[in-house]
Amino acid sequence: MSVLVLGATGFVGKAVCAALAQRGRAFTPSALSLGHDLRERDQAFALFAEAKPSAVINCASFVGGIQYGYAHPAEIFDNNARMIANIFAAAKQAGVKRIVNPVSNCVYPRAKTLFKEGEIWDGPLDDSVLVYGMARKFSWVGAWAYARQYGLDTLNLVLSNMYGPGDHFEETRSHALGALIMKFSKAKRDGAPSVSVWGTGAPVREWLYVEDGAEALVRGLDAPATTDFVNVGVASGVSVLELAEKVRAAVGYGGAIALDPSKPDGAPFKTVDGARGAALLAGARKWGSMRGFPARSPGIAPITKARASCAGAAPWASTKARGQDGDHGNQGRRDHARAPCRRGGMGSRRSKLLLAGC
Repeated sequence: MSVLVLGATGFVGKAVCAALAQRGRAFTPSALSLGHDLRERDQAFALFAEAKPSAVINCASFVGGIQYGYAHPAEIFDNNARMIANIFAAAKQAGVKRIVNPVSNCVYPRAKTLFKEGEIWDGPLDDSVLVYGMARKFSWVGAWAYARQYGLDTLNLVLSNMYGPGDHFEETRSHALGALIMKFSKAKRDGAPSVSVWGTGAPVREWLYVEDGAEALVRGLDAPATTDFVNVGVASGVSVLELAEKVRAAVGYGGAIALDPSKPDGAPFKTVDGARGAALLAGARKWGSMRGFPARSPGIAPITKARASCAGAAPWASTKARGQDGDHGNQGRRDHARAPCRRGGMGSRRSKLLLAGC
């Protein structure tokens, strides 16, 4: 099976490339930084025609944190809508047999506390993720439409917030964990008396180590077909305040945490029931939320020698950290990595070193 990885130079994309390489599976990396703009229909069709993939792992998207989402909703809508439409059309034209499509857990209604697949259409999304969440639901609609009319098989895996080597560190664009690591590291360096944390600190988030998320996507290539959403997660999370306290301790920062309730919290809960995903992806055991934190988190690992305090590794998880160096797996805004994946499985020592970060 020849696999085309979209968004291959991003945060998730690089982890997916590494997972494929470890299994000796042939793949072709694609990204805006590698000359493939999926927003342009002609370029999308040309890429698929050249790569001739039998399967696609779609790590391409255009997204940011809460601040970015509020400031750039039209850009998020436009870029994602064009990419999604072009990807499905090009895949159909090229005769692709399976698309593995990662979906953010922000597609779930704001009022839910534990996300279950059967409740994904049961209410409005939180305003902070409305545009991006609906764009990811649009990708499911595209999958359903192309399956119904053309028989194109897409597996839609709903992933929790991911973290790990190669994560994104910009205050306006990173998610909670990356933003906190950046803030506390900077405060320690500058000797600041306190660190401002957005919101009340009460929202609960489940976190998925990026290598576990990548492994789920790779396993999705061979999983049984289904048109339903499939969650990947453990139904457990930590509050933003708890997370801030963990980061403060890991960084070794002695100042105060200053909550700023004038800033938005986002959705109150984001935890997912991963029973369906564990069964479909042949996972015999569950993996722990925040597995490997803080020792395997970029920005913290060089600062502290603290050992990982959260157990419960995925059945497929390696015990050795493999850092991926670069930015998030998003076509367009966040697709400029310093170490792009190489074609054909990266079997050489040099190719593997290109992915070594952290």
